[in-house]
Amino acid sequence: MSGKARASRGRGVPRLGRYALRAASLAVALGVWQLLTSLDIDLWLRFSQFPTVADVARTFTDRLSGPDYWTDLTDSLTRILTGFLLAAVLGVAAGVLVARSRLAEDLLGPILEVVRPIPAIALVPVAILLFPSNEQGIVFITFTAAFFPVLVSTRHAVRALTPGWEEAVLTMGGGRWRILASVVLPGALPGIFGGLSVGIGVSWICVISAEMISGQYGVGYRTWQDYTVVNYAGVFVGMVTIGVLGWLTSTAVELLGRRLTRWLPRTSYVALGRAPRRVNRAAAAVPASPTTQEGVPHDQLV
Repeated sequence: MSGKARASRGRGVPRLGRYALRAASLAVALGVWQLLTSLDIDLWLRFSQFPTVADVARTFTDRLSGPDYWTDLTDSLTRILTGFLLAAVLGVAAGVLVARSRLAEDLLGPILEVVRPIPAIALVPVAILLFPSNEQGIVFITFTAAFFPVLVSTRHAVRALTPGWEEAVLTMGGGRWRILASVVLPGALPGIFGGLSVGIGVSWICVISAEMISGQYGVGYRTWQDYTVVNYAGVFVGMVTIGVLGWLTSTAVELLGRRLTRWLPRTSYVALGRAPRRVNRAAAAVPASPTTQEGVPHDQLV
């Protein structure tokens, strides 16, 4: 077996073990849920009010066979993706502009800092008054929720860039747009995707809340309707659907970020109590000079 094949096999075994551990933890959590609810355990928390895992699974199966579930799923995904993509584009553009232009910071900074602390869900009355349809208002709430995390992360990432990189491009005859494309955006990508990861999670919270308040169709709307008719199994179906959708979209953003920042060094997981080993390939390729017991090269001894 070649060295490359052995290395690939060595990486595959721990990865399978991690997947098995994750599946086991999920199975244990579901088993505890089923046990507490089926036995009607009431200590301080009232598990007797909860539906069992079996009840939720039956309701979920029934929902999958009907058209309403898929309509709700499509509507929520359309709203979240539309608002999030708008926030990603405008948030990155505004963050770079505020970080790179003193005039833009003076003009836009006070307005953004005043609006930023306002929870996006508190803007639902504004959206109802401002937009002619509930659909546009929900997209606006989703956009607002993701816009400010992306804006703030981009601004900080751009301001943290090393000035020497920009000076090197200027020395080689590059202009403003060359600096933006070669230094600012690539250098700020890790911070930008940090903001995008936060933004997609906050967007899901706000879009579900907006659907509960003023939506027609959508996972949030259906979950609230189930609660009003005391269908708790349906409520948990909505919660599980929201969790899975949020996990999938967050994972997609993270994978895209890792792919676009492949040039960054990665630190692997290490055992507890051990420091990560970093190998300097350039130094390893150079033969080490003879040293004394204290580690000082002979040619440096006085």
